[in-house]
Amino acid sequence: MGFTTDQIHAGVTPDPVTGSILTPIYQSTTYVQPSVDEYLSRGFSYSRTANPTVKALEAKLTELEGCAATAAFSTGMAAIHATLVAFLSAGDHAIISDVAYGGTYRLCTQVLTRFGVEFTFADTSKPEEVKAAVRDNTKMILTETPANPTMKCTDLAAISEIARAAGAVHAVDNTFLTPYFQRPLELGADLVVYSTTKYMDGHNATVGGAVVSKTAELDEKVRFIQNSTGSIMSPQVAWLTLQGIKTLSIRMDRQSANAMAIAKFLEAHPKVAQVAYPGLESFSQHELASRQATGYGAMLWFEVKGGLDAGKILMDNVKLWSLAENLGSVESLITHPVTMTHAAVEKAERDRVGIIDGLVRLSVGLEDAEDLIAALDDALKLVP
Repeated sequence: MGFTTDQIHAGVTPDPVTGSILTPIYQSTTYVQPSVDEYLSRGFSYSRTANPTVKALEAKLTELEGCAATAAFSTGMAAIHATLVAFLSAGDHAIISDVAYGGTYRLCTQVLTRFGVEFTFADTSKPEEVKAAVRDNTKMILTETPANPTMKCTDLAAISEIARAAGAVHAVDNTFLTPYFQRPLELGADLVVYSTTKYMDGHNATVGGAVVSKTAELDEKVRFIQNSTGSIMSPQVAWLTLQGIKTLSIRMDRQSANAMAIAKFLEAHPKVAQVAYPGLESFSQHELASRQATGYGAMLWFEVKGGLDAGKILMDNVKLWSLAENLGSVESLITHPVTMTHAAVEKAERDRVGIIDGLVRLSVGLEDAEDLIAALDDALKLVP
């Protein structure tokens, strides 16, 4: 079956009791067992461990990824946490993309280091730097590509090869592109992590996460952490995400096309200093982005001439674009990462990895591209 067919039909069947075409919301804490000897014969006992609605979402994602199993989590950060904790212990070392979501950086530097885990934030766009960072105790490499918010790309096949040689697990945060545009497991990765809050949901309605595992053994380790920490997705969130995924490919095609039009507009605008979008030929890693993904996504950033002060004028006055955190929704969002999504990252570290103060991040939605461009153009006219 094709991806769009699977995003609608995979993992779900009409309800056997009523014939409902939508998977019911099984809002239940516990499940009555037929007998002591038949405990778990129906597959469910307590919803912290497993829930039928959540299982339907996990089955759909497993089909879409072509993987062994998927575990759905309460948030994207819960998914990242489980990915790290499942494979790292005190004294272990992990390599993380130097540009990553601010919450990932905070979790590593302010929480997991307290338990004796060591981290190196390496430029994963340079395989030689990753290889040089490998130690005898390196157990995981976590890459984010395209990276939030600079859009830096990582050669997933090259990093997967380094991880295999080191005996480490390679996990990839694929939130920006989803399995529709990029398939890390097929490029050698072991795990794929998502904030389902973003493109999977697509409607600013839920927070959730998922960890996709290449093998059942990897999934077992992730699920142990999920059950032990109680971080499973709720049935109502799973139900909403199931509905959102049905239009994933259609939304991403339209949003990506809009993003390309907007990137070209900004690149040609006299008040814009620089633009970064993997679909632009001027993007330094355009060839890599084209080679390992089938689409460029709907995330981009730019800087207004005049830096932070000019960017604030634009962000505070632009119409149609909502100034907000989050990304991947049908509504177009504009974000200032230094103040919002990456405020947990120290300024020196932001400067080191290229998250400049004047960086304006765009999450392009489904509106008419002409209207989105006109709104940005009107706001840019207010910049001196």
